[in-house]
Amino acid sequence: MEQLSKDRQIIRLEETESTNLYLKQLAREEHLEEGSMVIADFQTVGRGQMGNSWFSSKGENLLFSLLIYPKEVLANEQFIISRIASLAVKNTLDRFTDDIRIKWPNDIYWKEQKIAGILIENDIDNKYIANSVIGIGINVNQQIFPPELSNPVSLWQIIGSVQDRDYILDIFQREFFLLYRDFEKGEIKTIEDEYMLDLYRVNGYYWYEDKNGRFMAKVEDVLPSGHLVLKTIDTEEERKYAFKEVTFVE
Repeated sequence: MEQLSKDRQIIRLEETESTNLYLKQLAREEHLEEGSMVIADFQTVGRGQMGNSWFSSKGENLLFSLLIYPKEVLANEQFIISRIASLAVKNTLDRFTDDIRIKWPNDIYWKEQKIAGILIENDIDNKYIANSVIGIGINVNQQIFPPELSNPVSLWQIIGSVQDRDYILDIFQREFFLLYRDFEKGEIKTIEDEYMLDLYRVNGYYWYEDKNGRFMAKVEDVLPSGHLVLKTIDTEEERKYAFKEVTFVE
């Protein structure tokens, strides 16, 4: 944290379409220092991975986007950024409760329920990432969720008390930049190993479903590209999947 520029911008909004959209547009209009952030009480067009929506009641949860300029990260090896962000959220929530896991690629779960989501959008320059906007939503103080949402949970529902969102954000920033500095020092293998250890359903065989139907497999690896490698229980065949090509069967 002490290495971040004092000129980084911290923008707080009551309402915006999306903190990612706001930060991306601002970064196109002017140079922003690394670590600049947009924080909102409410998003009218909250987004998740691959066009999924993200619901959050006004003023109850933590919604923010963070800008970084990762050095020499190939576009086809961008998943290291997702690992860092996921681990930072998990490490933050570990301060408050047990049983926090990372559901591939970067949803954050408490037991079998989703407590946080991450949307990372990269600008590419030639074959390298020029900048990354990391959008994060953490369910903090929300007590009731719409019934159409399948499995949300909040910190309030887990521990039964209101939490200071700014305090949680401060913890996240410390956790994120500790990992990010490790990445800059070349400690990528350490980050990859920690991510694997913290994965949801990483141990044992579970049911999955792809375009050909259901099958039982275990997590074998997550590649630098972000592809999930599963090994089937019956034939020990290794299958590689991009996001949305395979689903976890609950």
